[in-house]
Amino acid sequence: MANNGDEKGSRSIRALEIVEAMVAEGRPMSAARIAEATGLPKATVHRLCSLLTETGFVSPAPGGEGLSVGPRLREMAMATIAVDIEHGQRHRILTDLSQEIGETCNFNIPIGGEMCYIDRVETKWPLRTQLPIGSRVPLHCTASGKLWLASLPAARRRQVISGLDLVPHTAGTITDTDALLNNLEDIRRQKVGTDNQEFIEGMVAVAVPVTDTKGRLAGTLACHGPTVRMSMETAWSFVPALRRAAAKLSEVGDAPDAD
Repeated sequence: MANNGDEKGSRSIRALEIVEAMVAEGRPMSAARIAEATGLPKATVHRLCSLLTETGFVSPAPGGEGLSVGPRLREMAMATIAVDIEHGQRHRILTDLSQEIGETCNFNIPIGGEMCYIDRVETKWPLRTQLPIGSRVPLHCTASGKLWLASLPAARRRQVISGLDLVPHTAGTITDTDALLNNLEDIRRQKVGTDNQEFIEGMVAVAVPVTDTKGRLAGTLACHGPTVRMSMETAWSFVPALRRAAAKLSEVGDAPDAD
């Protein structure tokens, strides 16, 4: 018979398996779907999901349709990615890219209805926009945010946008839902997010996807600069370099960082 320690260890592993299944699914899951994906008994799934919800690792999905990852798990994911910021491969890739194009570069992930700056390398130009690591920016008016929205299935995309407050940050911010959906369709085809002075007056940006092993968007790689130095045409010229760096970032996710 297993001792109490073994039982706790087994329960912990099963809880992790549930979290892993939810992350892999990429959308809210019912308890029945979780049981199917993990092979765990439904009673076990209900018990562990209740515990995970109480502790903040899992949350009820909007509208009450299933469960999704919770704030505590999102924060842990951000902290895990950030561990290797100063000396990891990701930071070196960003540094090389910034030196190549001469502008500020960011690696970002979606957290709680916003995009969060996980890593960043500043341009050496004295004129630049200060958005430090940990900054959270809106989805509807940033290059990275719009790229993430465009990556969602159409029905999910509409659902997420319906829950956003399309606040006008500048005269260029798209605040009409249909206009935003049309813009996102273009971004979906091009696989390049754009921000033409939509978030900050006098700043433009482009973003490309960083994918996981299944080809899903796991994060975004973006660059931005002031319009006095960087036009949208110039920003588009950086896209090939961003895509090369994004491919390297995708590979980093499959292997441990080297010193």
